[in-house]
Amino acid sequence: MTDDPLIGALSKINQNALWASCLWGAIASGYWIYGWKQKALIPCLGGFAMTAACFLSSVLWMSLASIAVMFAVWWLMKQGY
Repeated sequence: MTDDPLIGALSKINQNALWASCLWGAIASGYWIYGWKQKALIPCLGGFAMTAACFLSSVLWMSLASIAVMFAVWWLMKQGY
């Protein structure tokens, strides 16, 4: 057993939260890049909102928030915004 605080902090990371953050972060960066390249405000803001959701502590709430943002972006784009 080591007394290194970094190793102690790394051992407390939830593996599921790490994978969910990687997944939703990758999708969020795709939304942001798409919005940036197409000069579309809604997907760009959706990417930022999903990035903010990645900082939620619970995997369930992070996933639900990201899915809600994806649905909202889809619905707003379908409405013509």
